[in-house]
Amino acid sequence: MPQSEAALQIIRALRAAGHQAYLAGGCVRDLLLGRTPGDYDVATSATPDIVLDMFPRTFAVGAHFGVVLVAPEAQDARFVTEVATFRSDGAYSDGRHPDAVRYTTSPEEDAKRRDFTINGLLLDPLAASAPESHEVSGHDFSRAVNAPFKSEGASAPAAGLLDFVGGVPDLRAGIVRAIGRPDLRFEEDHLRMLRAVRFAARFGFEIEPATLTAMRALAPRIHAVSRERVRDELTRMLTEGRARRAFELLEESRLLHEVLPEIVRMKGVAQPPQYHPEGDVWVHTLMLLEQLEPGCSMTLAWGALLHDVGKPTTFRVAPDRIRFDGHVEVGVAMGAEICRRFRFSNDETRQILALIENHMRFADAERMKASTLKRFFRLEGFHEHLVLHRMDCMAASRNLDHYNFVREKWQATPEETVRPKPLITGRELIAAGYAPGSGFREMLRAAEDAQLEGAVATAQEALKLVAEKFGPPPNR
Repeated sequence: MPQSEAALQIIRALRAAGHQAYLAGGCVRDLLLGRTPGDYDVATSATPDIVLDMFPRTFAVGAHFGVVLVAPEAQDARFVTEVATFRSDGAYSDGRHPDAVRYTTSPEEDAKRRDFTINGLLLDPLAASAPESHEVSGHDFSRAVNAPFKSEGASAPAAGLLDFVGGVPDLRAGIVRAIGRPDLRFEEDHLRMLRAVRFAARFGFEIEPATLTAMRALAPRIHAVSRERVRDELTRMLTEGRARRAFELLEESRLLHEVLPEIVRMKGVAQPPQYHPEGDVWVHTLMLLEQLEPGCSMTLAWGALLHDVGKPTTFRVAPDRIRFDGHVEVGVAMGAEICRRFRFSNDETRQILALIENHMRFADAERMKASTLKRFFRLEGFHEHLVLHRMDCMAASRNLDHYNFVREKWQATPEETVRPKPLITGRELIAAGYAPGSGFREMLRAAEDAQLEGAVATAQEALKLVAEKFGPPPNR
C-alpha cells in the first residue's frame, strides 16, 4: 500500500469517528512544491488514547507529546504514519522537548507551535482531491493539490489547504521564516537553526532576515544539542545535493563557527595559484561540495568536506611557492577528532579517514609498481576514492590525467589479480624449515609483491624467491 494511501485511510477513519484530521507539515510543503513527500504525517483533534484504540497496529512512541505511529493492518506493510494530536506546547527547558503539552481542538493553535511557516500548513486531502467523493487515491490528491499552486497566475491555493501562518506566500517567495518570534522558536529547539539552513539549501530558498539574525545571536546554543543530532543534520545537508549552499549558509549564520570551526579556518588560506587557480582552501572545499550528488554516501560527503582540513595548520610560504607539508597526516588526526566529536561509527570513521589519508596518492599512480597500484585498488570503497579525486581535480586545475590513468587501470584489472590467493603462507614457510618469528611478515610481503608483479606464479617459485632474498632456511 502506498504511504499516501495509508495516510488517507487514517484520515477517513478519524473523520468517520467525528474527529478533525489533516495532512500536516513537510508532506504538505512538498506536495505544494511538486515534490514527492518522504513521509506523510497526520494532525488530528483525536487524543492519543483515542488513536491507540481506533487502529489495531499502533506504537505509542511519542504519546507523551501527542504522537502515535499507526501501521497498516497488512503484515507486509512497509510504512507507518505519524499521527499527532493538535496541541500547544509549554516551555522547553531542555531546548528540545516541551515540559508539558496541552491538547486542543484548534488546528490553528497546532500550526502556530510549529517551526517554520512552510512547515505549518495543513491539508484536507479529501477536499483537495475531489470534494464530491472521498474515494480517491494518493496520486489523485497529490496531483490535485499541486496543480493549482503551480499554475501561472493562480490567485488561491488548493481547496482544503489551511494556512494560519503565512506558509503559502513564503513558499511562493522562496523564504524560510520562523513562525512568530524566531528567538522563541529557536529557544524551544536549538536544532531548528540547523534545520533552517537545511531547508533553505534544499529548496534554494533564502532565510528571512529576522530569522537569520536570531540564528546568529543564538548560534552558541547549538552546543546544547546532542552531537548525534547535529551530525545527522550536517550529514543530510551534505548528501541532499545542495551541500555548497548549505555550508555557505552555515557560515553566514555563524553556526559553522560553532559546529565545525576547523572548516571556518580554511577561509583566507591561500593556495599556490599554479595548482589552485580557484582561490583559497575554503573556496576549493565549497567547489568540491557543489559536486556532491543527491544521495551520495555520507562517508564520501564527509571525506570531501574534510580532505584538506589539515591545510590551515600546515600553511607556509616557501621560496618557491606556498606549501602544506604534512597536511595529509595532520588532516587525518584532525579528522579523527572530528569523527570522535560527532560519534561516527568505527566503520564510518575508518572510511572517512582513509579518504583523507589517500587523496594525494593519485599523483604518484603512474610511477607506482604494479604491486603498489594493486594494493591501492584494495582500499575499501575504492570507488569513493576515485570520485573524491575527480572532484578534487575539477575544483582546482581541472586536469584529469591522473584520474583517467587510475580509473582505466582499475577497470581493466581483474579482481582476482588485485586480491589473488596467496601462493604461500606461514605454514609453507615452517614446512620449508624457517622458524616462526617477526620476519615472516616481511617474507610473505615480498612473496606477495612478486606475485602481484607477475614475477612468481607457484608456491615453489615464491619459496625460491624468499630463499634468495632472505637466505635459505637454517639446517637445510
